[in-house]
Amino acid sequence: MHKFLVHKEGDHVGVAIQDIHQGEQVEGVYMDTDRRIRVTATDDIPLGHKIALVTLDEGDEVLEYGTRIGVARMPIHVGQHVHVHNIRSARW
Repeated sequence: MHKFLVHKEGDHVGVAIQDIHQGEQVEGVYMDTDRRIRVTATDDIPLGHKIALVTLDEGDEVLEYGTRIGVARMPIHVGQHVHVHNIRSARW
């Protein structure tokens, strides 16, 4: 059973639809293609928060919905919790 959803192919993050625990190998589903992806969570990720699907360097754009939603404040690795502590908004 999947524990996160990815809005669009090419997105850098998925959204947890259940709490995800550090060390847990979890499956996600791309909503536009039904393709499945598996990652191992390196952090606890609460319901509604984002999990990294790709490695990003500081300053890289973060994509969700096929759109730039933020910029990485620091390196982010696959499986990490993605939130305000490691990205800043691209809107302001």
